[in-house]
Amino acid sequence: MNRREETIRLWFDMWLQKKDLGILKIFSENAVYTESWGPKYHGASKIKLWFDEWNTRGTVLQWDIKQYFHNESQTIVEWYFKNTMNNGKVEAFDGISLIEWTPDDKIQSLKEFGCNKNNYDPYQNGKTPQFKEEAAMWF
Repeated sequence: MNRREETIRLWFDMWLQKKDLGILKIFSENAVYTESWGPKYHGASKIKLWFDEWNTRGTVLQWDIKQYFHNESQTIVEWYFKNTMNNGKVEAFDGISLIEWTPDDKIQSLKEFGCNKNNYDPYQNGKTPQFKEEAAMWF
C-alpha cells in the first residue's frame, strides 16, 4: 500500500474509531472538504471541528474501500459507507472521493460523491419507465 492509500485508510479508520488519529497531520492547513450533499469545510481546523462534532451525533458503522485510482497529484477512492445517527436513522450508500494532494502528500482537497445503493431497472416491465415512489437521497 502506498503512502497516499495509507493516509486515506487512516482517515476512514478515524471515523470508524470515532478518534482523531492525526487530522491536522493528513490535511493541509488550507484544505477544502466537500461532502456529497453540500456542506463544505475550509481549513484543517474546520475539518477537525466537523469530525469532532459529528461524532457526538452519529457513528460510522462501516466504510469499506473497494478500489483506488491514482493519477499524478490526484487519487479517486471508491467505497461503501454506512452510519447510524443517535436518533436511530441509518444511512448507507456507495460513493467515491476525489482527492487532490500537496507535494508532501497531504490532502489539499477532498470531494465526496454518493450513489444510492438501492438500484433498479425502471424498464424491467416494458418501454414505459416505472420509478419507485420514494424520496430522492440527499446526494
